[in-house]
Amino acid sequence: MARPTSRARTPSQNFLADRATAEHVARLAAPDRGHPPLLLEVGAGRGALTEPLARRSRELHAYEIDARLVPGLRARFASAPHVRAVAGDFLAARPPHRPFSVAGNVPFSRTADVVDRCLSAPGCTDATLLTQLEYARERTGDYGRWTLLTARTWPSRTWRLAGRVGRYRFRPAPRVDAGLLRIRRRSVPLLTGAALRNWTDPVELGFSGVGGSLHASLRRAHPRRRVDAAFRAARLDPALLVGGVAPDRWLRLYEGLAP
Repeated sequence: MARPTSRARTPSQNFLADRATAEHVARLAAPDRGHPPLLLEVGAGRGALTEPLARRSRELHAYEIDARLVPGLRARFASAPHVRAVAGDFLAARPPHRPFSVAGNVPFSRTADVVDRCLSAPGCTDATLLTQLEYARERTGDYGRWTLLTARTWPSRTWRLAGRVGRYRFRPAPRVDAGLLRIRRRSVPLLTGAALRNWTDPVELGFSGVGGSLHASLRRAHPRRRVDAAFRAARLDPALLVGGVAPDRWLRLYEGLAP
């Protein structure tokens, strides 16, 4: 996992050094050999994860930002014509127009940017990412709290913590453990059309913190009687803080707030 620093022009590296972990990530990213048709790898490094991904994919583009590592990658996979080692930053590349999946040992310092790219690219169907464990737990509600990003994208995406990876499975070992994060686009969105377009308004208002509670925040845009009824329908305590509202409860709230 490459981590750019302010002192160096080239990133430091925490390479995945555990074969079993690499195989597990590859199975999640490409559960059926040859599917997905196109797989993009973030931070290929020396190819520890690239190797099992290559065995399971039909077409693999392995991005590596450290130009010193690219010749080794290309030599390692010279006999695999479906693997293309790309010298460059995954975040600077134009996303493919066709459907694709993403997998990778993500730089902890760039995790949010990589996730945002996966969410914003129309063709990205799913992502399997090794991230900082805390990030993966926060996004998937594993702490019993939920974040704005997860709630905002819930009608179209699922978020799952698929495992914990100890820090000593990397060389050199980072300071914290990693988490295996799975983000998938729903085959059938929970909301469509105008309902989906309007979804973010109450969610973002709720997470604004205005008024000190979710109930108070929502009352700024909706009559109190309607907010009370929506909380009852969703079986939520009016004193509940916004982070404690699971995404499926947000759906019930949204339905109750609709005029």
